[in-house]
Amino acid sequence: MKPKALILFATGTNRDQDAACALELAGAIPEVVHVNQLRNKERRWSDYQMLVIPGGFSYADALGAGKLLALDLMQYFRQEVTAFVEEGKPVIGICNGFQALMKAGILPGGILPGGYSTTSDPAATLTFNSGGHFECRWVSMQPVTDLCIWTRGLHTQIDCPIAHGEGNFIVDGQNTLTALQHSGQIALVYTLPDGNPALGKYPYNPNGSVLDIAGICNPAGNVLGLMPHPENHVFPYQNPGWRRGNISASGLPLFQSGVQYASQR
Repeated sequence: MKPKALILFATGTNRDQDAACALELAGAIPEVVHVNQLRNKERRWSDYQMLVIPGGFSYADALGAGKLLALDLMQYFRQEVTAFVEEGKPVIGICNGFQALMKAGILPGGILPGGYSTTSDPAATLTFNSGGHFECRWVSMQPVTDLCIWTRGLHTQIDCPIAHGEGNFIVDGQNTLTALQHSGQIALVYTLPDGNPALGKYPYNPNGSVLDIAGICNPAGNVLGLMPHPENHVFPYQNPGWRRGNISASGLPLFQSGVQYASQR
């Protein structure tokens, strides 16, 4: 059976329809659900096999990008979100969704006491781009772990756009970075267009993230957060170079992996 995907929507969220399109192409049944529908029990978390938190500027990024949406997740829906994650259901947060997962303490998870953290001094976070301004451009990234169910078996470079001002992944020290490396939680890294390492070079690493990190997963591998937008490269014509022969749709396999995993559980 096709898995049902809950696409979480809040005021200021966008690209929810792009995510729905990508999931439908990948074989899922997507539904955009407003947080108030869940709060009012008009929809039930348990009816869905996947959770997608799309990009945008939820609640106008008041108090910081993704911060208020993170409070929704951990205050109104802590029990439901915790169950969703601990049951191993696929979860993906894209751009603002990644920021919300980080600020909620759902990511990186495991390296923090108790797994989750909502403290003001987390071991890892997303902060302002090192260049000091909003970045809107196409980037290349490479899957680098099979721990993550979204990137498992993917070895082909993914080209897709970014659009963010707070995508700089930082950690509190070498111990945290080493833990992420050894656990295999670094899921995606920025690369040069030819696939070689970005090595922190701008604009290939567009925000200054440590180790060129574009996305991470939780220790169980079912929760992925990433800053780039693979949902905006699921058709060949979305690539700016498609008239010059670049006919890939390299963002789609990521969603296919998540949907396939959900449908086999």
